[in-house]
Amino acid sequence: MNEYDSDRILDLVKKVGYFPTKNVLETDCYILNTCHIREKATEKVYDDIGRIKKKFRDKKKPILLITGCVAQAESSEMLERSKYIDGVIGPQSYHSIPDVIKKIENKKNKVNNTEFDVVEKFDKLNSIPNKNSKISSFLTIQEGCDKFCHFCVVPYTRGPEYSRPFQQIISEAKQLIANGSKEIILLGQNVNAYNHKKYRLSDLINELNSYDDLYRIRYTTSHPKDMTDDLIEAHKNCNKLMPLLHLPVQSGSSKILKLMNRKHNIEEYLEIIKKLKKNNEFIKFSSDFIIGYPGENEDDFNKTLSLMKDIKFINSFSFIFSPRPGTPASNLKTVDTEISKERLKIFQKISDEIKEDYRKKLINKKTEVLFENKMKNQEKYFGRDKYGNSVVVESKIDLTGKNLDVKINNFNRSTLFGEIFLNKNREVAA
Repeated sequence: MNEYDSDRILDLVKKVGYFPTKNVLETDCYILNTCHIREKATEKVYDDIGRIKKKFRDKKKPILLITGCVAQAESSEMLERSKYIDGVIGPQSYHSIPDVIKKIENKKNKVNNTEFDVVEKFDKLNSIPNKNSKISSFLTIQEGCDKFCHFCVVPYTRGPEYSRPFQQIISEAKQLIANGSKEIILLGQNVNAYNHKKYRLSDLINELNSYDDLYRIRYTTSHPKDMTDDLIEAHKNCNKLMPLLHLPVQSGSSKILKLMNRKHNIEEYLEIIKKLKKNNEFIKFSSDFIIGYPGENEDDFNKTLSLMKDIKFINSFSFIFSPRPGTPASNLKTVDTEISKERLKIFQKISDEIKEDYRKKLINKKTEVLFENKMKNQEKYFGRDKYGNSVVVESKIDLTGKNLDVKINNFNRSTLFGEIFLNKNREVAA
């Protein structure tokens, strides 16, 4: 979502005469779009500010704006902590950035704009065409969260759940397709909580599935609580909906899920997986895991390991619990750091083994790849298969935007390597 927001900020600032530059020292305005999910991301913001100050020590100071979730969470504290900052703008207020820049240009006071006016934001964005022309494009359809998981800052930084009007989303999707996008990834903090009047996420998917020039549809991130039967049915009926679902579970222990206030237990989660597999035998899953959540004992951790082994997530994102200020979990007694580190090490070893075993089975197999771009200074092209795996092939012919069968020859931790199937050469040359 931050990538989508950053692209839209670029669309906005062009209206007041600002354009991207590749020469850092020519910068008139820096905008740091930030994340507050983990503590390290917050400190990285201040590290970046330090680097900017150093680069411009002997030059005219650029306007420096901090937007995103760190700006929302820390607000006036940021302006007090670093006098170098000219303004903080929350993620629901970034439509105001052009006006903020003009105020600062006119020597007005520092700006703190962290209102939760998400309706005004999307109304403003809807009036400015989305110029993104990437082969694979993000499209925000829903923001905010009403779940209040005890470890999460999102309800406090993005506000309550808000679903954009259906036609507004479709209009922007058509813009992206006209710009050349072949894949659209629908975004939301709880994307499957999308609910505008009579429309649900499944309605959006069904509508996009009918567009000839669009090859692929994905959505992220989902909450198990909102995995409704109509959405599960879409995985059976919509051929352009990719067969990879990112469905965060966080823990394999129902006890820990209750402590987290996740609003689902493991039995319910497994039932959702079962229904999805029944509707689409090719579907695979990725997930998020918090290791060492307060109250987690050895038995709870072992249940998380068992879940990983049973479902065989082809990708997983796992972190040691990071207490975020202001959340209920920040006041709880934490698991010993060394124990958490050891558990994470064990968990990631097993998840890596599962991922490697999955990738070994792809060798000499055919997979369909949507190519996104040519790699810099190389006759190689980057794309992704239906399961989101990065794929690289060599080619002297431009593959950008093509959806082709590739034979996988090799892989490493992050990438599959292959060659275009010979019987597809005619299509490649077209």
